[in-house]
Amino acid sequence: MRLHPLAADGLIAAALTTVAVLLGTEAVAQGWPALDPLAWTLVALLTLPLVLRTRAPVTVCLAVHACWAVYVTLDYWPVVGSFGPMLAVYTVASLRPTRTAAACAALLAGVWIYAGLRSDAGAMASVAGQAVGFPLVLWRFGYVARRTGELTLRLRAEQADRARREVAEERVRIARELHDVVAHHIAVINVQAGLARFVFHSDARTARDALDTIEGASGEALAELRRMLGLLRSDGVQGADGAPAPGLDQLDEMVTRVRTGGVGVELRVTGTPRPLPPGVQLCVYRVVQEALTNVLKHAPGADAAVELAYRAGEVAVSVTDGGPSERLDPVRPAERGGHGLIGMRERAKLYGGTIVVGPRSEGGFGVRLTLPTPVQAARRGDTVRE
Repeated sequence: MRLHPLAADGLIAAALTTVAVLLGTEAVAQGWPALDPLAWTLVALLTLPLVLRTRAPVTVCLAVHACWAVYVTLDYWPVVGSFGPMLAVYTVASLRPTRTAAACAALLAGVWIYAGLRSDAGAMASVAGQAVGFPLVLWRFGYVARRTGELTLRLRAEQADRARREVAEERVRIARELHDVVAHHIAVINVQAGLARFVFHSDARTARDALDTIEGASGEALAELRRMLGLLRSDGVQGADGAPAPGLDQLDEMVTRVRTGGVGVELRVTGTPRPLPPGVQLCVYRVVQEALTNVLKHAPGADAAVELAYRAGEVAVSVTDGGPSERLDPVRPAERGGHGLIGMRERAKLYGGTIVVGPRSEGGFGVRLTLPTPVQAARRGDTVRE
């Protein structure tokens, strides 16, 4: 439990007052006059103002030193009133610049020597040593406390700035992911809209199926937009509707959606399926999504194959196609580029995997991603051929 600074200073002032009262009762035993009501009033004035020491350190320091000088002048035991001025000097040193702290330390030394002169001139060597040593120690401790506070504030500012940069970088990553997701759904909608327009009068059933696919793809695109925008507006890891990020269990749905867009896609799973971290599943899902989107955009009419392989310590996925069909568009180039490949490479590096992207020797295009499971801290190199 953290106390309010004013409450903490109040407890410190009360503790010093208690110590001063206990010492004051021993004044007669130490050969000094007994403390009368005036002396007790001065003792209170020496300690109680310390409640405000952090709010007005210099003013409190001057006030308690003035009271201490009056207390010493009246020939009361100086030790009883020494604790308030010492704490006041430490406070000034911990909160104010060095020049101000030095002046207050010199004031403490001067009153200390004055008290020595009033009490016992024969012990001036010891008094002078105390007058030099105590203020220096208090100033040093206060200086260290001030520097520690400044460094703490600087560290907190740097941590806050680093947190802001990390949030900005995360939002950029989310924006790139949003681009990939929306591009996939828009590509499906574009293909289906063209198909529906082509067979609108000749094949109403096919046109209706295409419109159903457009409705589903547009709904999913809007859901992804809401999910990603929810992430951009909050610090959560889920979307605004609380829906989890897509995983490998949704690959069948993606393949079916792309298949209805006119691309013959075959999904094969080898090895023994096992639970994978959500981040790894999302990485595989997005890479497959981007690769199939590229097939829709750059290789119309081509057949594609998606192979998911579970291996010891890793999971691999490959997406290959046979290239664009010349019957459908003989002059359309099969170039693959843009930000999609950069996004796939960054995803692979993020999870410590490798990715190979480029044209195949037997024709067509291929994407092969390999991720370690569980995710290893050390990132392996990646290879991208465009």
